Amino acid sequence: MIREQRSSRGGSRDQRTNRRIRAREVRVVGSDGSQLGVMPLEAALDRARTEGLDLVEISPMASPPVCKIMDYGKFKYEEKKKASEAKRAQVTVLLKEVKLRPKTEEHDYEFKVRNTRRFIEDGNKAKVVIQFRGREITHKEQGTAILDDVAKDLKDVAVVEQMPRMEGRLMFMILAPTPKVAQKARELVRQAATAAKRTPPPGAPGAGKPAGASSGAGEKAEEADEEKKEAQAAPAAAEAQIPTAS
Repeated sequence: MIREQRSSRGGSRDQRTNRRIRAREVRVVGSDGSQLGVMPLEAALDRARTEGLDLVEISPMASPPVCKIMDYGKFKYEEKKKASEAKRAQVTVLLKEVKLRPKTEEHDYEFKVRNTRRFIEDGNKAKVVIQFRGREITHKEQGTAILDDVAKDLKDVAVVEQMPRMEGRLMFMILAPTPKVAQKARELVRQAATAAKRTPPPGAPGAGKPAGASSGAGEKAEEADEEKKEAQAAPAAAEAQIPTAS
């Protein structure tokens, strides 16, 4: 039956339901997706009422407006659920700043490049900065050479999104993941979101148990305890049944 009280308030600003629909005639889509044709609004409402569902205006700009028979509460719940899952699956891109000097030692350079690689493989961007001090600023070509080396060493996972440029005494460039690396990072986030969704919360039935685990071991232990109790009770019962001499 149509929820008259709820529908008088219900529906969003851009989606009318039931008695909030203003058109006199509507084109109706059944709850199973079938085309029911054009009919008066009252007839469409009766049809929805018969099925215990709502009449929802899905194409208000059509002539006549298109309405569908559905469970509107369930529909809104599913929409909210999909939006939540999509948000959870989004990759948050961070920008990590990696600082180098014109005379950076080889081991320090390799260490920072390795860390930058891991960061980019997670789907993030890196801002590689060369810091000039004192008269080092007169040898900008050294900074350019280092940035070129970084770009070459990471070319399998990153592309230069912003070419080297000066900002005061700093020279920097921005690296972004290649399309392949970015896609892999998004896929890993989706998999993690799916796994988190399937994992029962603490205290829920099955929480803390591996998939497929059963309570068979516990049942066997209970059976063993029952048998032990029965065995202990048997001698006492037998003694109680022995007749005493008068």
